[in-house]
Amino acid sequence: MLNRLYLVLALALFISSCSENANTNKDQNADFDRFKNAYIESLWKQAPSWATSLGYHKFDSLLLVPDAAERASDVAFFKSYEDSLKKFDLAQLSASNKIDFNLLQNDFKSEIWALDTCKEWEWNPSVYNISDAFEMVLDSKQSDINARLTSLAKKLKNVSAYYKAAKENIKNPTKEHTDLAVMQNQGCLSVLQQIKDSLSISTLSEDEKKNIQADVDVATAAVNDYIKWLTDLKPTLLTEKTARSFRLGKDLYMSKFNYQMATDYTADEIYKIALQQKDTLHAKMIAISKQLWPTYFKNKPMPTNELDIVRKMIDTLSYQHVNRDSFITAIKTLIPTIVSFINDKKLVYMDPAKPLVVRETPLYMQGVAGASMSSPGPYEQNNNAYYNVTPLNNETPEQAESYLREYNNYLLQILSIHEALPGHYVQLMYSNQSPSIIKSVFGNSTMIEGWAVYSERMMMEEGWGNNDPALWLMYYKWNLRATCNTILDYGVHAQGMTKEEAMDLMVNQAFQQQAEAEGKWRRVQLTSVQLCSYFTGFREIYELRAEIKKRMGDKFDLKAFHEKFLSFGSAPVKDIKRLMLEEVK
Repeated sequence: MLNRLYLVLALALFISSCSENANTNKDQNADFDRFKNAYIESLWKQAPSWATSLGYHKFDSLLLVPDAAERASDVAFFKSYEDSLKKFDLAQLSASNKIDFNLLQNDFKSEIWALDTCKEWEWNPSVYNISDAFEMVLDSKQSDINARLTSLAKKLKNVSAYYKAAKENIKNPTKEHTDLAVMQNQGCLSVLQQIKDSLSISTLSEDEKKNIQADVDVATAAVNDYIKWLTDLKPTLLTEKTARSFRLGKDLYMSKFNYQMATDYTADEIYKIALQQKDTLHAKMIAISKQLWPTYFKNKPMPTNELDIVRKMIDTLSYQHVNRDSFITAIKTLIPTIVSFINDKKLVYMDPAKPLVVRETPLYMQGVAGASMSSPGPYEQNNNAYYNVTPLNNETPEQAESYLREYNNYLLQILSIHEALPGHYVQLMYSNQSPSIIKSVFGNSTMIEGWAVYSERMMMEEGWGNNDPALWLMYYKWNLRATCNTILDYGVHAQGMTKEEAMDLMVNQAFQQQAEAEGKWRRVQLTSVQLCSYFTGFREIYELRAEIKKRMGDKFDLKAFHEKFLSFGSAPVKDIKRLMLEEVK
């Protein structure tokens, strides 16, 4: 927790200095740069685990206790900086600093709203988990194992107080988030065991090792106590009619959408556009399915319902998949082929020195998405980027088969384009290289997810898969998923869509396998708004490219467009659009 008196005095002096400089210097950019640097340094002490996740290790030894005093400190912190931001004249800032100004302003308001209005800390037990805070220090390459263990030893001292505060904070949790918290905190136990295992390769004294082992045991007991407390709470949630719903509700949803998406579209607008896009994709899929029908079914008559034709064709193609034991291996084998295609087509520059590792999703991260990307932060750019793939070890044969048919040989390609190349892996690599730390730190999810979805379409347009109609059909199915993510998320959280309606949307209208649909239903219960970022960002980026191509004509270069777009870090697409269009008037 930041010392409140120090913060107020330091901030007052800083604002006074900025005011004096602004009076004597019409160009406020230098003052604003100093303001950004001062804010970031203060932020990392206020949020040390976030700092560690980005590769900033000055505060690795801190584990803040999430109690009422800490929340009050956070609110005061963001309000102070929100007030100080008013000292700058937006019109006098450079184009890049205008984006940073908007990013900071949005972040300050969003953080205050989350703490004072949304209050997820009261109803989501899964926000309390120390795994990331410890594993990121343990895996850091910026110091030797002795230094890392010394930092973790200090961190361990606060684990019991951390989970004690968690139990005091939770007032009316949802059953769904309680289940998630139990599962993910069980994964936390393996992280604590890693600390013990690391002692064997350290050169700390025997007394130091013994003390750390004892503190790990105390921390393990605190985690187990939290798991038991939540487990004992679950029967009450199952029978208590007043237990909180996982649905965010329309008012909270609209506010969260505006903060998190940072788009020119409203939630209502993008929902309606997604409904229209669903019909457009259906028409394309029907046409391809009719084209492929004679190849796969010869003289068999087509169903009278056109969507049944699509369903039958997708079901047939979906049998082409790897077995459950080679799922991760198949992804590892696919990556070099994608790299060669991108390089041969000159689609975007990729630094070969930046490592990409395909791995099993760590236990403490499982339970939400089947695949994800964990990229190094801007302070630790040379660390590994991890393409996380959840193994099917715990699935029944029927569940595994359903999952593999969803991620068949066709969609495994699109998945890896999205998560890795040239999707998240490439975009986040460029984001780290942005000259503005603000654009790297305050990544806009609409831009990040939108780029990954855009990458899928762009790769197909550039000839990935040799324009195989079967792959195009499966791509449209995948793109339909991104589209229906928006319909599902808005429908569930803002309109009260039932599980039956959601499953009909995903299985019957989006042609998803039962296991995938069940997984997405689980995800929409645990998250809100994020599922809208895929379609929203894709639409914004695709529209921007079309406009620039129209303006530039024959001078348009796809690689140059990609690298220019990515050079702005993870800024909102609406801000990138404004700057890029100003250059090609």
